Amino acid sequence: MAIRVVLADDHELVRQGLKALLEREGFQVVGEASDGHEALRLVPSVCPDVAILDISMPTLNGLDAARELQKSPQRTRTILLTRHDEDQYVTEALRAGVRGYVLKNQAANDLVDAIQQVCRGEIYLSPSISRTVVEAFLSKAALPTDPLTSRERQVLQLIGEGKSSKEIAVLLGISLKTAESHRTRLMRKLDIHELASLVRYAIRRGLVQP
Repeated sequence: MAIRVVLADDHELVRQGLKALLEREGFQVVGEASDGHEALRLVPSVCPDVAILDISMPTLNGLDAARELQKSPQRTRTILLTRHDEDQYVTEALRAGVRGYVLKNQAANDLVDAIQQVCRGEIYLSPSISRTVVEAFLSKAALPTDPLTSRERQVLQLIGEGKSSKEIAVLLGISLKTAESHRTRLMRKLDIHELASLVRYAIRRGLVQP
């Protein structure tokens, strides 16, 4: 049976290109999403073997979408597509349960191998990724912990995208008071007291594109 794949990327042209590549190689693309929330809604209905997630998507990024998929009963493995090759992104992805980490500029060459390897239960990283960070992760060496919860990261991303507390409340299905509480708690945890500084932090974390 063909390996079933879901593609999540906010650029339709990218999805079309990846779909053509994968179908040419014999994979079955069973669904497409344009952001992380859409991917989370789609996966339970189509039950893919692999979800390929762009790390930089609006409203919910690929890394946090991957975290949420790890909590679901689905046995879908996740591969992140990204332009980031810095150690912090790779270790954060591995800690989140991501099985493949593919750099966008190498996707045409690496993605087929990545899908095949993660479906065999292995971890795939683009060859240019530093092996030292992988060794540190596998050896359980001390890695910096993320002070934010999954919900707080979602709120941080939306703040970085310029959303108001009211818009955040609507997008996440929470009350305005809860959205404002998340914003206040974020600033206290990060010791950041200005909105502009919070946006810059979201950009540094890769949650928002500059």
